[in-house]
Amino acid sequence: MDKNETVELVNFLAEFTHDPLKFVYAAFPWGEGELKDMDGPEKWQADLLADIRDKLKTPSEVIREAVASGHGIGKSALVAWLILWAISTFEDTRGVVTANTATQLGTKTWPELIKWYQRFIGKPLFTITATAIFSTEADHQKTWRIDAIPWSDTNTEAFAGLHNQGKRIIVIFDEASAISNQIWEVAEGAMTDDNTEIIWCAFGNPTRNTGRFFDCFHRQRQYWYTQQIDSRTVRFSNKKTIKQWIEEWGLESDFVKVRVLGQFPNSSENQFISTELATAGRGKHLNEAQYKFAPVIICCDPAWSGGDATAIIMRQGLACSLLANFPRNDNDFVIAQTLAQFEDRYKADAVIIDLGYGTGIYSAGKTMGRSWMLVSFAEKSPDPDCLNMRAYIWKEMREWLKQGGAYPDDQQFYDDLVGPETKPRADGVIQLESKADMKKRGLPSPNKGDALALSFSRHVTKKDTWSVPNKNGLYFANNNQRYTPGYNLRKKYGR
Repeated sequence: MDKNETVELVNFLAEFTHDPLKFVYAAFPWGEGELKDMDGPEKWQADLLADIRDKLKTPSEVIREAVASGHGIGKSALVAWLILWAISTFEDTRGVVTANTATQLGTKTWPELIKWYQRFIGKPLFTITATAIFSTEADHQKTWRIDAIPWSDTNTEAFAGLHNQGKRIIVIFDEASAISNQIWEVAEGAMTDDNTEIIWCAFGNPTRNTGRFFDCFHRQRQYWYTQQIDSRTVRFSNKKTIKQWIEEWGLESDFVKVRVLGQFPNSSENQFISTELATAGRGKHLNEAQYKFAPVIICCDPAWSGGDATAIIMRQGLACSLLANFPRNDNDFVIAQTLAQFEDRYKADAVIIDLGYGTGIYSAGKTMGRSWMLVSFAEKSPDPDCLNMRAYIWKEMREWLKQGGAYPDDQQFYDDLVGPETKPRADGVIQLESKADMKKRGLPSPNKGDALALSFSRHVTKKDTWSVPNKNGLYFANNNQRYTPGYNLRKKYGR
């Protein structure tokens, strides 16, 4: 291609700088060769391209596009078109494409790009490799490029450093449900350049009903243009296979919801407490008669590190309330005093503390004359079907929700309940993933959920009496124990 032809091609592509839909119609040989039976994009693809076009007219904010879909709708083709449009219509565009796994990226996402690159009218202007597409101009090969990079929580620099002030940035997540929350958060940091065209697209089967991809369609939906695509509405999907799936699994099954309807499941594959169950208990109103007869149990799940919090909850029968939530825990005595105040105010029948970071709190309570209990999540389960105490109490909490348990209308509490997943075992014993495993998935420690679960760790009976403090500051319970701050009166009075 001579210089004049190159200039002509560049000028032609420049006509579509802010119109990716027209670009797709103009850049590929529709109706010819391999595309002889195709005349352009599917409606859902055209709708997304048109939305980007319209938002580019006033690009004051990040353009965010999210598509949840069943199988075989042509999302990999759309990813290829977006990459070729972004890089060929704006000089020195930079971008990153990632996927749920290196295998997905290397065997599906990128090969689809290579296929469309071979059909692309602007092919002479760019070089494509197994991991990148970049300008053929030697001076621009590092500044005018889009890279395929497998995500990793231990290597986030590729996402953190994606700045391109005054030009264009494109970030594409393929099979986004399984991409770590941490990568989403780091990628968000690359969206801060002013006076810059920034396009962020997330595609995938909606396999998880937690995480950032799920949030695009729910609590963060006001920031995203979203579509949920039913595979049956696309011309080239395999209708015979889809019909078989529906007959075998049923239209309301999670299998069909995820793989055909583009809907999020009631419960992710390994999710322990389903979204449906957690939603049913969230913010539910109970009459006092439904729980007043039951013992009052106060539980504390302490935290010392990172973004974790110390959670204190109270459960009485089917009713649960959040008493306190502290950023970490800098002082065991402060937490112990808070627990003591709650114990007295609500006339608690038991106070239970997680052994993990709770020994100091327990010791402080003991100094104050409190008979609290420590529970280790690692201790032996009373149920042989559960690996340890943590699995057992979460199982009991799930049963409590099934029986009508109610907890506060609190998003973090809800996220804690639906967050943990099980680890499949050959023997069928229930094992929950560890908090460390959850953090690898970009999820915080489920402190509120763990605090509520603690209330099922010990059998607690209701005390016969519980008096208010008398003028000497003494408290009386059914076992005649007397408490006053800092002194064990049982010893003094020989009780």
